[in-house]
Amino acid sequence: MSNDAATDYAARFNHVQAGIETATAQAGRPAGSVRLLAVSKGQPLAAIEAVAALGQRAFGENYVQEGIAKQQALAQLDLEWHFIGRLQSNKAALVAAHFDVCQSVDRLRLVEALARARHSDQPPLRICIQLNVDREAGKGGAQPDELPSLAAAVAAYPTLRLAGLMAIPRPDPEQAQRAFTRLADLYTDLRRDHPRIDTLSIGMSEDYPQAIAAGSTLVRIGTALFGPRPAAGPVTAGRQH
Repeated sequence: MSNDAATDYAARFNHVQAGIETATAQAGRPAGSVRLLAVSKGQPLAAIEAVAALGQRAFGENYVQEGIAKQQALAQLDLEWHFIGRLQSNKAALVAAHFDVCQSVDRLRLVEALARARHSDQPPLRICIQLNVDREAGKGGAQPDELPSLAAAVAAYPTLRLAGLMAIPRPDPEQAQRAFTRLADLYTDLRRDHPRIDTLSIGMSEDYPQAIAAGSTLVRIGTALFGPRPAAGPVTAGRQH
């Protein structure tokens, strides 16, 4: 990687971190209460290495095979890997075996498949229940009224640990703000029954300050951190520099 490219990643990373810190302070929340998840979908290994060298530990992937290939290639970095894409039941075993967190659980069948596939020698797989808070047709996510039963199902398995909630609201700022507020309320309600949860995964590159103001504890940032994804598409194997 050229010095110019490394400098560009550092500038983007520092800008995002400063934005998170500013939004956290403006919301009157404690410093460090919001984590950054670097969404590395479609990014080359060299980009992940560059951002990891700046201190970033948690990375999010949308495609199972791409994520596993990156984990294997970058195993020496000891990173934390989140699966954040829409998950098919036939890929659940791979996610359970290879990822630290699955943020896109939206139905009981996935809960059961992940619990069966997670090995008891591994730490429990952290689970975020994905909600379709806007009730958009064709979008992944459980309905809010399904949340209590799904949360109880996750909590019942020793190979899983309920971490919290995730959602992808509509990109419209006004609608997103209403969704963030609703999700924060649902998260607060969920904590009454499951006080160990610690993750409200809302907010992306274009709206993370709004999400932090509403109570997000984890923002998922891709474009603002890495820039546009390369036209070549996802990286699935091999080391690229």
